[in-house]
Amino acid sequence: MTVAIDRATGNRPGDRAPRPGLGQRIRYGFQKHWYAYAMIAPVVVVLGVIVGYPLLRGLYLTLTDANSLNSARTIGVNHIDATYKFIGIDNYKDILFGPLSYDRFWSHFLWTVFWTVACVALHYTIGLGLALMLNQKLRGRTFYRLMLVVPWAVPTFVTVFSWRIMLADSGALNQFLGSLHLPQPQWLEDTFWQRFAAIMVNTWCGVPFMMLSLLGGLQSIDSTLYEAAEMDGASAWQQFRHVTLPGLRSVSSTVVLLGIIWTFNQFAIIFLLFGPTGAPDAQILVTWAYYLGFGQQPRDFAQSAAYGVLLLSILTVFTSFYFRWLKRNDQLAA
Repeated sequence: MTVAIDRATGNRPGDRAPRPGLGQRIRYGFQKHWYAYAMIAPVVVVLGVIVGYPLLRGLYLTLTDANSLNSARTIGVNHIDATYKFIGIDNYKDILFGPLSYDRFWSHFLWTVFWTVACVALHYTIGLGLALMLNQKLRGRTFYRLMLVVPWAVPTFVTVFSWRIMLADSGALNQFLGSLHLPQPQWLEDTFWQRFAAIMVNTWCGVPFMMLSLLGGLQSIDSTLYEAAEMDGASAWQQFRHVTLPGLRSVSSTVVLLGIIWTFNQFAIIFLLFGPTGAPDAQILVTWAYYLGFGQQPRDFAQSAAYGVLLLSILTVFTSFYFRWLKRNDQLAA
């Protein structure tokens, strides 16, 4: 068998041209898409200054023993240079495996995981129920939508401070329970009720977003699917299971992921509800990291930054596995 070869190039017919090098591809891409690069350049610069530098600086601090006593500072006209030292990964070892690792990290990590799962489950379940209700044709539906969005529209600090007043020992909630001759918990003092109150307040703040997102997903489902299911004799539960839930899959996967990330890092509610030093057993990882860096003396900048890096690592790993799980489920469904 004879194979023709191009004498000029030495290539056989059908052979692919050699792939250009990295530099050549970058140069070609810039020449072709220079306008797009020019448009995103300001955003890249701003993100680099606001996000990139603090992240790299924080990562460096985790490898030192920096605190408020050995960091650079100015007192009056006198400038004191930094004296902290490079200690490698000792901060991570101390946080994860040190003698106080359970009290300082693992107990807060377990509570953070439980807090996240409980809050997101409540957000999704209640939000889906309200979205199903508002998707029906009922009188005053617009009014109900406006009222249910109010907890999300009101600034978080106003909402949390209102709950803090109601949850006080002589607050409205305990007065109501007392009028019914029911026990009056110490919402802001007892560890169990502190955690219960935190989940309750976060649920109040987070349900409206989930409700609106799922309501938009419900309205995008083709109504003919419900008509066909009804003609086939499907019950309301079967329609919900085989039409509604699959139709909400893409929306649900997105809002659940956002809910997990936001709740895992929910600083405002815990901080405003209990203060910077109150409720030590109800502190999630992000508020505990704040306490280490700014709520104690001396302030431990290195350990606080290490907590931040661990938080980022946990969420990055979780998001990676979450997307893989969604991709595998989509492949099985297809």
